[in-house]
Amino acid sequence: MTYAGSDFLTGDDIATALLECSEALAEAGEAETVSVPTREADGSVGLVMVLIGPASQIVARQVKVDAEELVDPEAVERLRAIQRRHRPVAAIVEANAEERTDWDSEV
Repeated sequence: MTYAGSDFLTGDDIATALLECSEALAEAGEAETVSVPTREADGSVGLVMVLIGPASQIVARQVKVDAEELVDPEAVERLRAIQRRHRPVAAIVEANAEERTDWDSEV
């Protein structure tokens, strides 16, 4: 990923969650500082703090590395939680859903 002229390496799921979170914050006109786990040059796991929001310019690209892909479900969930706060989804439950018949395209 490239952000503010700096490159850092992270996992695919983390990168996707960061981009989607950035998009949600931009749509809401808000900004937040988030922590993103990174794979360091020596193979260790590091952390970078990123300010994302309406003016963020983040680029993600695929790279080939010898190290194992960085996976951090907790980091992905933190980023997705921010996204959900700015893009709430409502579920509609029908009162008599069990009585409903299947739709028939032939009718």
